[in-house]
Amino acid sequence: MADFTCAVDAEGVATITWDTQGKSMNVMSMEGFELLDSLIGKALADAAVKGIIITSGKKDFAAGMDLNVIAKMREGGAQAIFDGVMKMHGVLRRIERAGMDPKTLKGGKPVVAALPGTALGIGFEIPLACHRIIAAENPRAKIGLPEIMVGIFPGAGGTTRLVRKLGAMMAAPFLLEGKLSDPKAAKNNGLIDEVVAPDQLLARAKEWILAAKEADLVKPWDAKGYKMPGGAPYHPAGFMTYVGASAMVNGKTMGVYPAAKALLSAAYEGAQVPFDTALKIEARQFTNVLMNPSSSAMIRSLFINKEALEKGANRPAVADQGVKKVGILGAGMMGAGIAYVSASAGIEVVLIDAVQEAAERGKAHSEALLDKGMKRGKVSEAKKAEVLGRITATTDYAALAGVDLIVEAVFEDPKIKAEVTQKAEAAAGAGAIFATNTSTLPITALAAASVRPEQYIGIHFFSPVDKMMLVEIIRGKATGDLAVARALDFVRQIRKTPIVVNDARFFYANRCIIPYINEGIRMLAEGVEPALIENAAKLVGMPLGPLQLVDETSIELGVKIAKATKAAMGADYPDGAVDEVLFRMQGQGRLGRKNNAGFYAYSEKGERLGLWEGLETDYPVRDDQPALSEVQHRLLMAQVLEAVRALEEGVLSDIREGDVGAILGWGFAPWSGGPFSWLDIIGPGRAVQICEALSAGYGKRFEAPALLRELAGKGETFYGRFGEGARKAA
Repeated sequence: MADFTCAVDAEGVATITWDTQGKSMNVMSMEGFELLDSLIGKALADAAVKGIIITSGKKDFAAGMDLNVIAKMREGGAQAIFDGVMKMHGVLRRIERAGMDPKTLKGGKPVVAALPGTALGIGFEIPLACHRIIAAENPRAKIGLPEIMVGIFPGAGGTTRLVRKLGAMMAAPFLLEGKLSDPKAAKNNGLIDEVVAPDQLLARAKEWILAAKEADLVKPWDAKGYKMPGGAPYHPAGFMTYVGASAMVNGKTMGVYPAAKALLSAAYEGAQVPFDTALKIEARQFTNVLMNPSSSAMIRSLFINKEALEKGANRPAVADQGVKKVGILGAGMMGAGIAYVSASAGIEVVLIDAVQEAAERGKAHSEALLDKGMKRGKVSEAKKAEVLGRITATTDYAALAGVDLIVEAVFEDPKIKAEVTQKAEAAAGAGAIFATNTSTLPITALAAASVRPEQYIGIHFFSPVDKMMLVEIIRGKATGDLAVARALDFVRQIRKTPIVVNDARFFYANRCIIPYINEGIRMLAEGVEPALIENAAKLVGMPLGPLQLVDETSIELGVKIAKATKAAMGADYPDGAVDEVLFRMQGQGRLGRKNNAGFYAYSEKGERLGLWEGLETDYPVRDDQPALSEVQHRLLMAQVLEAVRALEEGVLSDIREGDVGAILGWGFAPWSGGPFSWLDIIGPGRAVQICEALSAGYGKRFEAPALLRELAGKGETFYGRFGEGARKAA
């Protein structure tokens, strides 16, 4: 069965139905575009057809373009991309003109998009070319253009049409931020024309078609005398809009995301020329972005690799291990957050703490989050009651009977963890998998307290649990496949992205992020200007500078980690200079954001005011400041080299997990696609050169790992040797 089918009723209304075979959501392919074009052409040529409805055979309209197709387009080179995009423009322009005379703009047939649910990317660009967009009332549906989130921008007319429809200023949140709207908000924002009851969707679309007049079919930008909403770039108001947009884009992206700049260029240049020329400009800018290695890396990591991991790319081949009932030990912020996401996913939760009041506070955290959702119209009273009804807050370990999974989230103290492990395993029964939520403590050592170490595993959640998408699953030496599978299935149930790593101190995420923090603190101690350190990080795409990150996670926590690491490593411990800074800050009562005093100064309300002036007293700024690129290389390589070492040592077994985990776990320069993608972008040979320069000036921690040198010597890349294609070939 084809992805598009067409049926004409007795009143002459043709309904083209999109139903991608083998997919839960419609996604567009180049073959799909050709078929849609063919069906549109036949309907327009058929004298018996009075108008066309484009709708979906699924509960949603479309998830967008198949990004695997976009990734493959790049292989054909720039001309192939441009030609392919212009072919898409041709199809949508035929829908828009709908057979009308190009000179008189008469004789066309009305085309209506009838959206039963979510319409994203090309799934909204097609409706934008139609003469009317009608959506079913569905608060769960999302409508918009999220392409910017994966390193590209709307390139099938979405950018050009939305700017002409709304004006640059009003279109900006939907284009530059990928903002999505439910149908009612989409109508209020001017994205669509009508919202109707789901059972009236097709009837209303047909009604509009049969009543449509020729004037209803002419798009504003095709009509004579059209003026850009908000003003064109050469109009005083429009000029200020584009100046402001340019400043905003560069302020938010720090100039490292090529898609944002290309989108703005397409909008700015396109607004000064006729519509069809603007489409060519959009296609040219889209081609430029797709040929940029940054966009390719973002698509690979944030869509293709992320999706593969969420579907269980590295899941052991055992039966489904879905969790119906979970026990959570510890009702602090972490345990409470895990309880909320579990209950929201339909899992029965037993939330245990030593004191009943503490357990109730943990449950109250879910209630507070649900109340916020109600205020935003995302959660109903019934939904709130349903989620809270799944959470049992108690001190009684006997309530763990029958749980499939136990998640322990108590203090980072091996003795306390051992105590609750033994009590919980005794109460839960032999079938339960035990997972410890820890960010630093080795799993194999903690598993010594378990009577079933093969059923003991690490699950490292990131805070806040309800917002952070990554979950790090840590396999101890004795951990069996069943435990890994259950952990993965649980993470899938709570709609997070998992990576599976092998046990080692700090696992993967903290192993990479701690050196980043430490490098920033070292530079501070060396007399590097604090503002240079922080801004260098942001200008290379890190969401937070290392000093701000310490403040956010707390200086006190940094001191605890430093002491524990030093005790474990002994003479091999390398970070004395970092400790001196952390201990001094703590000694001055500066613990970070938690007490409104850290590397930054804060107002009484907790607003960050700027770097603390006292830093210059404790750590005088030296006269000879390093180059911006040197600071950036130190901050990036501190993280990246640990990722390579993790791969060398077998902590990571899949570079896809290394890249996805880095972006989702600690925000590693998303424009790069992750540490391994970044090394491939600059090339291992160049990476080795950077390492040699840094190690000569700053020591062994920057020495190039043997694997990196080997790839450089052979002219290979990480994805060339370890990527999906290489694995399939092997």
